[in-house]
Amino acid sequence: MSFLDHLEELRWHLIRATLGVLIIATGAFFAKSFIFDTIIFGPKNMNFPTYTFFCNIAKTFGIDSDFCADSLPFTIQNRTMAGLFSAHIWTSIWAGFILAFPYVLWELWKFISPGLHSKERKHSRGFIFIASLLFFIGVTFGYYVIAPLSIHFLGTYNVSSQITNEIDISSYIATLRASVIACGLIFELPIIIYFLTKIGLVTPETLRKYRKISLVVVLILAAIITPPDVVSQIVVAIPILVLYEISIHISSAVLKKEAKKMKKQHG
Repeated sequence: MSFLDHLEELRWHLIRATLGVLIIATGAFFAKSFIFDTIIFGPKNMNFPTYTFFCNIAKTFGIDSDFCADSLPFTIQNRTMAGLFSAHIWTSIWAGFILAFPYVLWELWKFISPGLHSKERKHSRGFIFIASLLFFIGVTFGYYVIAPLSIHFLGTYNVSSQITNEIDISSYIATLRASVIACGLIFELPIIIYFLTKIGLVTPETLRKYRKISLVVVLILAAIITPPDVVSQIVVAIPILVLYEISIHISSAVLKKEAKKMKKQHG
């Protein structure tokens, strides 16, 4: 196909992916009670599993902890006329994107796969499943670990008894959304490394060589997406570093397969 034909094909894949997101977003829109009361405001309640877990650990060691409090010392409010409606719309769209992520990947794969050789398509059959699994693991990690730690830290932080924390709904949702989406995308690292290795931009040696630099980058990234306390940053950094090490092995495995393929061709 010509370049314009490729663009037209890509346009239709993007349209179908967008429609898939909007269809699920519509369902999320009508399930607003569950989406907001259970999902969105879950980390605001002190009976959230993460808070209960840390509270039990503190009790085991006989330590007083804020995680055992009855409630978080802040309220959520809306300050603009269209604030709640806007929050409802955008939350539904983001819910649609998260739930429709496998379909979005499938549409992207349908656009890319015709340009691959039959063997490459065969070896990449599990791409959608693995990429979706990693994304949902990342989303779960972000929701149950990063989001509650961030909300708890920032919600309890205060500089004076004269100040009352009254947090706008858009700010609260933005904190939750950033934690969840960022972790979902970060957990795609092994898939990204796989394809970068396939096209020759990354090698295991390069990844090992820049391991120390990567550690610094990971810590900076952890500092950006978490509250500014050491424990939260370590909690985020550990799975990212594990993913980095897994990516090195994936890159090595890809090159070994390529070497065997070349050997067979010249044998």
